[in-house]
Amino acid sequence: MSVRTRWTIEHVPCGHEAVHDLSDRPADRRAGFARWLAGRECSDCWKAARDADTESKEQWLAAKRAEEQQAAAEWAEKFDMPPLEGPERALDWGERSRHQLMTAAHTALVAEGTWGEADWAVLEEKARTITRAGWWIDQRDAEGSDLVELLDAASESDRGTENPYR
Repeated sequence: MSVRTRWTIEHVPCGHEAVHDLSDRPADRRAGFARWLAGRECSDCWKAARDADTESKEQWLAAKRAEEQQAAAEWAEKFDMPPLEGPERALDWGERSRHQLMTAAHTALVAEGTWGEADWAVLEEKARTITRAGWWIDQRDAEGSDLVELLDAASESDRGTENPYR
């Protein structure tokens, strides 16, 4: 006689009963897996909960992005940053990336570092010359303290035939 492969399981959290084919599991692990399944919601309830979570996560993310976008726009206006250029779908992302990197750099170099406001003003002017949204998006994972070197590299590439960062 062989160990059964189909198990009728009552899913305790949701109270539903379902038949599960456990033939893909080794025979000596089927009973333990069946017990584990009994402690979980059935597939339908799990999917419904996951889909509901996805919707709330999407709403949360949209609200967070809108909040970040508003902060970036206000910051750009306050500090006279030029509008970014590039594909429409990259502009908001580039603006948020620029804002995040610039504020991280200010914190690292001025607030926590040894730079004065005069040094920062020079860096800010360099940053104004980079108007390609894609450049800022590409630097989104950089440390704030790396901005000096990144802007210098972008300025050096400007000496070539065409500046890809504008």
